[in-house]
Amino acid sequence: MNIKTLFSAAAALAVCLSAGAADLSQQLGIQTWTLRNMKFEQVVEFATKHGIKNLQMIGNHMDPKAPLEETKRKKAVLDAAGLKVYTFGVAGTSLDKEDNRKLFEFAKFMGIKVIVVEPSDYKIFDNLEELVKEYDIKIAIHNHGIRSLYGNPAVVRALLKHRDPRMGVCMDAGWITSTGMDPTKVFQEYNGRVYDIHLKDKKVEKTQGDDVSFDTHIGKGQGKLENLMAELKKVNWPGVLAIETDSNDFARDPNEFVAGAKAFVEQHGK
Repeated sequence: MNIKTLFSAAAALAVCLSAGAADLSQQLGIQTWTLRNMKFEQVVEFATKHGIKNLQMIGNHMDPKAPLEETKRKKAVLDAAGLKVYTFGVAGTSLDKEDNRKLFEFAKFMGIKVIVVEPSDYKIFDNLEELVKEYDIKIAIHNHGIRSLYGNPAVVRALLKHRDPRMGVCMDAGWITSTGMDPTKVFQEYNGRVYDIHLKDKKVEKTQGDDVSFDTHIGKGQGKLENLMAELKKVNWPGVLAIETDSNDFARDPNEFVAGAKAFVEQHGK
């Protein structure tokens, strides 16, 4: 092979690798908890305005146990606006398998491939695993603060170790940050089991009592989320980054918060 041919081959390989790299700006979504002060129709308008196609719905906006006609009506509105409910959560679950089946039937009808859950009892995973196998729909365990059942990633990894591979994690980067852990390191340690991410940032303040965490604009907290973006690009992570905030101040008018989150991912996610 001569030098010219060698350079041509190298250039072609570079183009292929570049084409396969993740563009996280195309993988943005919004957790509609961020829009909790809005009604369903307002959520549709907001997402359309901000060019966000992927919605993670909460019960305020779509109820998995609602009459089918209501679900059909809302789905038609979403379809007309070019929006997709890619997941639902955090979904309530119970020890009653048939009650949980309603959640999977809703997901099947909506075309949802992953359901975000945070069961109140570890025993619930037994019937959830059966439903995951039956419907071929993933579940992703969400984490709220260190005091929650799933606040410690080591506990979650142990719970998932011998479970169906379609059972994984919805990693809330903000709540991970609130514990003093590094979201990038936690993501790596889950070893491919992170199926959804809540894009959230927090700062932690030391007090004489418990430490206090509060939401910041994305990229302005202690999560070092630019490192997480780099890791997601590196592994070509295929999921959705759902913009979310727990801040009531941001939620009163989420326009600036969401625009800032989009700008952060545009800057660090391409």
